[in-house]
Amino acid sequence: MLPDALVLLDRNGRVCWCNPAAEALLGIRWPRDRGVLLAERFANDEVGRWLRESGEDAGEDVASPSDPLVRLQMAMIPFGDHQQLLRARDVSHMTRLEQVRRDFVANVSHELRTPLTVIHGYLELLDPADVPALAPVLQEMRAQSQRMRQIVEDLLTLSRLEMEHKLPEEQVEMAPLLETLRREAEALSQGRHRITLEDQAHVDLLGSLKDLHSAFSNLVSNAVRYTAEGGSITIRWRRVPEGAEYSVTDTGYGIPAEHLSRLTERFYRVSSSRSRGTGGTGLGLSIVKHVLNLHDAQLRIESEPGQGSTFACVFDAARLLTTATAEE
Repeated sequence: MLPDALVLLDRNGRVCWCNPAAEALLGIRWPRDRGVLLAERFANDEVGRWLRESGEDAGEDVASPSDPLVRLQMAMIPFGDHQQLLRARDVSHMTRLEQVRRDFVANVSHELRTPLTVIHGYLELLDPADVPALAPVLQEMRAQSQRMRQIVEDLLTLSRLEMEHKLPEEQVEMAPLLETLRREAEALSQGRHRITLEDQAHVDLLGSLKDLHSAFSNLVSNAVRYTAEGGSITIRWRRVPEGAEYSVTDTGYGIPAEHLSRLTERFYRVSSSRSRGTGGTGLGLSIVKHVLNLHDAQLRIESEPGQGSTFACVFDAARLLTTATAEE
């Protein structure tokens, strides 16, 4: 027997047929519920909200109307002549495993933070001038301990973002934030690149300053790391038909097309040797993706090997606010 619940709906959203699994997962029984309007049956449940708001989106899991502890992944599939097939899949086991993974990563990261801080502190106390023969070794140890600390901090940031359902919202003044990002880029570049800032939008954002700064800064630091000396980096804030777009464009190495869809996965690397050599943790774009999801925004990536890349964060018009200067 098929474990997924299947419910066939007519053009008006009424039940035409369902399989036996629909009773266990959705509480819909055939032929008892023939002709039932599904949106009304689940009006007060998460399934009803999904039907009203998400429709064909299969990425979200919802609570089963029959058992709140059971999580269902829903999908609406066009079928036949103006009909639709609702599929509900029990993903409770996967949801529990994912929660275990999140808890494990968060707990291990917390436990690693203190000993790494102690190790790095002692390494900083050692003066390479006292033991010249060990100077290269000490330098490498310091660099690697700092990299490990950054990985732990990024893992903790990711764990926090994964547990967040809604971030605190405030007026994020973009002009000073953009200036901060430009200074950070110049400090990281140390004169090796041409840094340009273009503020064409002249609007602020509704969101979390701390998290938006983290996401935007990750894109800037990536551009500096993966652009050869003498290249250029442009930080741009402009209006677009959807609302507004923050983007970072570089003239760096570029990324082959087959890698683009996986760039936001944790620790995914286009080139392991190049990433480790530049000090990246492999978690920056995952952080960017989670921050943008919490701000109802999208990450768009355009890249061509040898020509450079553009990473753009697109925000809906509902997120835009008049600048404080304009209000005065």
